[in-house]
Formats: sequence, C-alpha cells, structure tokens
Amino acid sequence: MRTVLVLLALLITAVGYAQQAVFYCPKKTIKFPKTKEGELLSWSYSIENKGEVPLEIYSAEVECTCTDVILPSAPILPGKTAEINVSFNTLDRPFYQDRMITLKTNSKKKTETVKFKVYVIPK
Repeated sequence: MRTVLVLLALLITAVGYAQQAVFYCPKKTIKFPKTKEGELLSWSYSIENKGEVPLEIYSAEVECTCTDVILPSAPILPGKTAEINVSFNTLDRPFYQDRMITLKTNSKKKTETVKFKVYVIPK
C-alpha cells in the first residue's frame, strides 16, 4: 500500500510539472498599408493562453528604438486573452520595414515572436 501511495504522489507531481502555458496569437504578422514617413502607427496583438498554467511575458526585445511595446501587467490566466500594445514611429524609417518583436515567456518555446510590415513613403 505504501508503494502505491508513493507512486501516486510521484505521478501527481509529474503531471503538475508537465503543465505549461501555451502562447497563441491568431495574427502574428500585421501588415499595414503604405504610410507617410513621420506618422505614428499604433496597434495591439491579441494573445491567448491555451495552456493550463498562467502565461507570463517577461520582456520584449525590438530591433530599434522606433518601436515601443507595452506588455500585459499581469500573467494571462489559462483560457484568457490579453493585449500587447505596440507603436512604431515611422520618422527616419523610409521604405520597406519588416520588424520582429521577440517576447521572453514561460511557454514551452521560451521565446515567441510577432512581426509587423509596412512600406513607409519617404518625405
């Protein structure tokens, strides 16, 4: 009986450790219409946690200071959604822009990426 209880406890512990947050973004790439240089673009990525534990987004890395990212202030609970707010300053960024935002998370992959694309019409 004691052996069965120990095995049951180990199994429950293993299942608990196997639970993970799952990052899901239905639209990982945002494509904007042609935009005049100097305009500020602002939008949001909708993020859903399809996992069984809260999804935490620790940080965001961008390719230049022209992009600002505001992350959710609290973990995203299982089955819930949250927004990642982004703005891109097109000033001094003419022509085709294909930018990536790298997110550090507690998901299985540990890093997730979202992108945006825009053609900036030079002044």
